[in-house]
Amino acid sequence: MSATHTLGIVGARGHTGAELIRLVSAHPHVELAFVSSRELDGQKVSDHNGAYDGALRYEALDPQAVAARGAGVVILALPNGKAADYVAALDAVAPQTLIIDLSADYRFEDHWYYGLPELTRRLYRGQKRISNPGCYATAMQLAIAPLRESLAGPPQCFGVSGYSGAGTTPSDRNDPEKLRDNLMPYALADHLHEREVTRQLGVPVEFMPHVAPHFRGITMTVNLWLQQPATAGFLLTKYRQRYAGEPLVEVIEAPPWVSGIAGRHGVQIGGFAVAPGGKRAVIVATLDNLLKGAATQAVQNLNIALGLDEFESIPLMEKSA
Repeated sequence: MSATHTLGIVGARGHTGAELIRLVSAHPHVELAFVSSRELDGQKVSDHNGAYDGALRYEALDPQAVAARGAGVVILALPNGKAADYVAALDAVAPQTLIIDLSADYRFEDHWYYGLPELTRRLYRGQKRISNPGCYATAMQLAIAPLRESLAGPPQCFGVSGYSGAGTTPSDRNDPEKLRDNLMPYALADHLHEREVTRQLGVPVEFMPHVAPHFRGITMTVNLWLQQPATAGFLLTKYRQRYAGEPLVEVIEAPPWVSGIAGRHGVQIGGFAVAPGGKRAVIVATLDNLLKGAATQAVQNLNIALGLDEFESIPLMEKSA
């Protein structure tokens, strides 16, 4: 079946932009209409991304030019603080355009749909403005959500990300030499994702992020105090029941390793350690920050909004027996 929807990507030079091109190029119902990047302006997309074999070239498109293209869908893969001008231009010229924003700019706006499908798909009501959750925030929410009603206090979340999560603009947090043999803590209180998860789950969450020397993948270790004692076996069963039928969530008994999730499109949740007394549990979630933490989730949201199979063009996880 030929493609029936046109899609443009703004901010395609970044790591997430490259993953979006791969996923959209494999989509049978969506065709790339434009790929915008100032740094790669004029260069062939196929020269930078082996998954794409079309004739498109990167273009440096300002907000008005993006709006004038008339694509049915626009995905904004821009740094935080850069989306507003594009949204305003599309609102003015093409308000029916489906916009999926990967930045944090609209995650706190009530009139935008917050798209973490495993937790929020039931809330989708045809909105044309979709805010894609953050990678850390996705891991935290999926790790905490099954026990949200059982909590006795704020979950403490110790997150470690590969340096691709810091983007392509040079900084200490994406400098492999500075990160070598190192673990870099940053923004240890009131982090954006801490506020994002607190808002979405309706419970206070404490988050401490770190960057490690590996390129991709997040490990999120979550400490949870419970109102009533529980066993590891009970928690494992509860999580398996909660995520039964979710093809991008795998619940395992052992703590997951980030090397086991890198390059895969879902989440692994495991560990399920319980301290003596049964009221303190520790759960670990891992995901690829560029995929389920960004591009894969955007395609899930795209498919939901277009009325397609939610997992169209997404390679599903092969789960453990």
